[in-house]
Amino acid sequence: MIKAAQRLGFTLDEVADLLAATQFGRADAGLQSRAAAKLAEVDAELAELTAVRDTLRAALAAGCDDLLACSESPCCPVPFDTKVDDRATSAGGSCGC
Repeated sequence: MIKAAQRLGFTLDEVADLLAATQFGRADAGLQSRAAAKLAEVDAELAELTAVRDTLRAALAAGCDDLLACSESPCCPVPFDTKVDDRATSAGGSCGC
């Protein structure tokens, strides 16, 4: 049971808390609410990883090969400037950086 819960993303502390709540019949044992919260965490992580994947794909498509040159190129999809979040999606073709 513990390994199954861990495969769902629950930490050992979270599993212990779930088991203790169930064992002592606490009203807040709430696997439903905890599973919903864990699902929200997983969705947020997936969104972040998707953005990283998309940026890496754009960097490969743009031909990025030099970190210093890319950091100075406005067409580079790698987000060196935190104010510019949409460069990965706007870069199309070879950038030459």
